[in-house]
Amino acid sequence: MSDAALLLAACAVLINLPFGYWRGGCRKYSAAWFAAIHIPVFLTIGMRFSLGVPLRLATLPLYVLAFAGGQSIGARYRKWLASRR
Repeated sequence: MSDAALLLAACAVLINLPFGYWRGGCRKYSAAWFAAIHIPVFLTIGMRFSLGVPLRLATLPLYVLAFAGGQSIGARYRKWLASRR
């Protein structure tokens, strides 16, 4: 796995954090919920093109885990903050 692919996965986690936070406050399957999930996909694809990282089958699980991890951490952070109030 290349360094650029790992950098892209780390950036995907960071990009997904605020979107996961946003998604955590949205009604499930609403337009905002859908946007919070899909906007970071397009941002990461644009980043992949700008970095020149090819999409390989071997790196796809890494990117999926990065997306899911960022979304999950962001939503859990929102829930954690709400529980502290």
